[in-house]
Amino acid sequence: MKAIQLYEAGHLQLADVPVPEINEHELLIKVRAASICGTDIRMWKNGAAAASKDHPLILGHEFAGDIVKAGKAVRGYQAGERVSVAPNVGCGHCDACVSGNTHLCQEMQAFGVTMDGGFAEYVRVPEEAVVQGNVLKLGDDISYEAAALVEPLSCVYNGQMLLGIRPGDDVLIIGLGPIGIMHIMMAELLGAKKIYVSDLSEERTAQACRMFPQVKPIRGNVPEGLAAYGLSGVDICIIAAPAPDAQAASLEYMNMNGKLLFFGGLPDHKKIVPINTNLIHYRQLTIQGCTRQSISAYRLCARLVNDGRIPLDLIMSDSYPIEDYERAYQNAASAKGLKHVFRFDQAGSEEQ
Repeated sequence: MKAIQLYEAGHLQLADVPVPEINEHELLIKVRAASICGTDIRMWKNGAAAASKDHPLILGHEFAGDIVKAGKAVRGYQAGERVSVAPNVGCGHCDACVSGNTHLCQEMQAFGVTMDGGFAEYVRVPEEAVVQGNVLKLGDDISYEAAALVEPLSCVYNGQMLLGIRPGDDVLIIGLGPIGIMHIMMAELLGAKKIYVSDLSEERTAQACRMFPQVKPIRGNVPEGLAAYGLSGVDICIIAAPAPDAQAASLEYMNMNGKLLFFGGLPDHKKIVPINTNLIHYRQLTIQGCTRQSISAYRLCARLVNDGRIPLDLIMSDSYPIEDYERAYQNAASAKGLKHVFRFDQAGSEEQ
């Protein structure tokens, strides 16, 4: 089969590798769609602990497809079913795992990060992922492409649940890449009063306004932009960009008892961010982080997409055959468009 492998920083390669063998407790999935994430870009540029010249790693943790083979001991799944896969697999017995937060397990494994992922024609799903419920059967109304995007959407959902957005909140979203767009969708669903958006790119700001005419754009200086709308601050601010300056400045935009979400990690050389702690103190601010998603959040978000309540198809900019991986990565890395998706043969499932 064809697969995109990472060897070391800057070295991706399309390779012909054997189709994975499965044991009686595992599943084999024929991938139909897999999307490129910011994590995939960072791993390409910076390398990854699980990838080396001697042991290259197949990337891709946002994917969906068909079960083409189920081990004879597997219960609840069978060949021919359309599925997507929550990528994070916990150990199953630590406190985080038994509380349902397998994504917070200190021994967590992840497709496309620590084990082979979905930028390939086939993926082996190990027993641990089958048993923990990481494999989700898809409804009839969700496309493979949208199903591949459930993973980042459920990360967004996780962050907003931790924030506790309430109906009537004024929300500011900074950063209008695919994650920022998903935050708009989710905040609207949760009842935000008004949503204000800001991005250094005028193109992305204009794109967000075309997609969601009800949002309020802020161009240039954020406090001045808020003031132009009659606001001295917002109740919720979401930093959906890996920008230390945006994180530091966001405290200035907040109302009393405001809540901030720092969504997404920063590069190691930028991870120390100076902030004005007096603003936290005197405005009683809450700064929230978030990472990954629980399996229950993943399943809920799949239902929201399947039912048409979150239109993820809007986020897909371009699709590519796997052979065109270099162009796909370059477009994603240069922030051209929103989500870039590898599409595989859409014909019916075939057993290997």
